[in-house]
Amino acid sequence: MSAVITRSAIDESPAPRVPSAGHHRDVNGGWLRPAVFGAMDGLVSNFALMTGVVGGAAGHSTVILTGLAGLAAGACSMAAGEYTSVASQRELVEAEIAAERIELSRNPRGELAELAQLYVERGVEPELAAEVARQLTRDPEQALEVHVREELGVDPHDLPSPLVAAVSSFGCFAVGALLPLLPYLLGASSLLPALLLALVGLFLCGAVVARVTARSWWFSGLRQLLLGSAAAGVTYLLGWLIGGHIG
Repeated sequence: MSAVITRSAIDESPAPRVPSAGHHRDVNGGWLRPAVFGAMDGLVSNFALMTGVVGGAAGHSTVILTGLAGLAAGACSMAAGEYTSVASQRELVEAEIAAERIELSRNPRGELAELAQLYVERGVEPELAAEVARQLTRDPEQALEVHVREELGVDPHDLPSPLVAAVSSFGCFAVGALLPLLPYLLGASSLLPALLLALVGLFLCGAVVARVTARSWWFSGLRQLLLGSAAAGVTYLLGWLIGGHIG
């Protein structure tokens, strides 16, 4: 018995899933990169800083003061650096967009030919590439957007925000830096509680990053644990070697 596909069977079959624009995760780095780097840097740098002064036989109050100073200074530095970096990047992109706008107004035919050539280089037939380019650039604003996307590789309507980057970096650095300091603020008199909490935090930070990047959570967690432990070990050794020679 041969199978017959009826019209009703086709109509009742589920429609193929078409990915929407919101199906993918944000990869532009507007908030993710400064948040991740802020948390990692806060935890690693402040933990290493504190182990350094502990290695130098510093007292309890000195360790707390060092941790608080490292938190404040590091968070402000990260926020200022991220703001400047993202603002400079955004200003550069905006300048290139303005230059592209001027070029489109001065030489529309040349820009049309340039866009068509881009499609030809991607495998589109020359006649079809010319027609696609012509239709996409009928509206000046759409033409600008298409040229910016194709030539600069950015979305002119989705540029990273310097303020978002700065706030994300500041807050996440402060949270990360607070983690190894917390046991001392709660009355701990030795490095061991801070060490255990920092090691757990390092592994969890790496695991969380893996959830975003689709990398193996245990690999990312162990990698961050080893890197953070190495940094703390180096500063502890330096503190131990130098601390005895400082009066």
